[in-house]
Amino acid sequence: MDQSTRPTKQRLSINSKLQFSCQGNTHQYSSNSNLNKTKQIEKKVSLILDNWIRSSSIERGWIDDFNKIVAKSVEYSYFVFTFFFVPSLKAHFFVNKKLNQAKCYSQQKVLKVHSKIVTSARFSPDGTKIVSSSHDKLVQILDRESGNPIKTLKGHSNWVTDTQFSPDNLMVVSCAEDKTIRLWDVKSGLEIRKLEGHSDGVTRAQFSPDGHIVISSSFDKTIRLWDVESGQEIKRMVGHSGWVTGLQFSPDGQTIVSSSSDRTIGIWNLKSGKRLNELRGHFAYVTRAKFSPDSQRIVSCSGDKIIRIWDLKSGTQIKKLEGHSDWVSDVQYLPDGQTIVSCSHDKTIRLWDLHTAKEIQKLQGHADSVTGVDISPDGDTIVSSSYDKTSQLWGWYKPSQELHANLEQK
Repeated sequence: MDQSTRPTKQRLSINSKLQFSCQGNTHQYSSNSNLNKTKQIEKKVSLILDNWIRSSSIERGWIDDFNKIVAKSVEYSYFVFTFFFVPSLKAHFFVNKKLNQAKCYSQQKVLKVHSKIVTSARFSPDGTKIVSSSHDKLVQILDRESGNPIKTLKGHSNWVTDTQFSPDNLMVVSCAEDKTIRLWDVKSGLEIRKLEGHSDGVTRAQFSPDGHIVISSSFDKTIRLWDVESGQEIKRMVGHSGWVTGLQFSPDGQTIVSSSSDRTIGIWNLKSGKRLNELRGHFAYVTRAKFSPDSQRIVSCSGDKIIRIWDLKSGTQIKKLEGHSDWVSDVQYLPDGQTIVSCSHDKTIRLWDLHTAKEIQKLQGHADSVTGVDISPDGDTIVSSSYDKTSQLWGWYKPSQELHANLEQK
């Protein structure tokens, strides 16, 4: 299919400064005076107990234990009183508890190793490397810590649309508009084999959890399974009426989820190759669909600017996340299964809390559309790819540390 007929994003030349906002960073506290009062009362209680013991003619043997019981009782009574009757202290307790559990991210590095649009960037399973693909027809393997290139993989004759490490970190798979899928040796940077069979550009290529199979999606509307060892096509899945834009294995490797320009999400059985369910609800091109870590839910995103959460068993929509102002290009669960990260043509990356269905944080730093996101195995770092020809690393910190420091200065 002619590339000119594909959906394209108008290039933007607006420069954007990094702006960082995290829910909870604007809280103001007025509880310092109440905390000081708490310390003063504790001092008075201690003095009363000491004087009572000194003035008593009773042997101290059992008094020490009794002293501890009385002190604990007074401490508990005071906590109950202040917690339920001093609103500012109660608010302080809950806000700090929430902040200590939260993860907020800020920009760490900007990686400039490609000369054209970066279509994807992903972490290796051991978290030490990043692999990225680009319209410059190259695949780059980078050191995560330094951000420096380790290997440049050359061979594709057209835009490289996706790339991923194998589960054992030894291989990389890539796919491109040249209709091919290629397997590469990470250590040498050399091509191992080329998988051919698609009749149009390949949109995504992924390893199975055991590393024995590669699955691919294409503009030819098919999903294909390939044997890694022989490079032969072993199964073909047909059912979408539009381009297949993305796909993913379930964590147990038994089920596949796919997204399509036909506005549907497909759920497929790996062994039979049959479609088990079709999820409908998006009003535009579905760009991505991914499994939750426990395989119970699906998250999807679309050109309709909406992220939707689906129950896998029933096929019903559970939640809807809204906030992006343009196409949502990629979405993924964090390892905790309670947070989702998304990216969009609106140039932002956003984090969402699944319990509240609310945006937690918005990351701004890219100067153009963000094409993809991935999360490190430990959940501490996000890598993003963009039309602005860069990949960016975003690291996390606890906002409570910053807030406590501010409180101590006041």
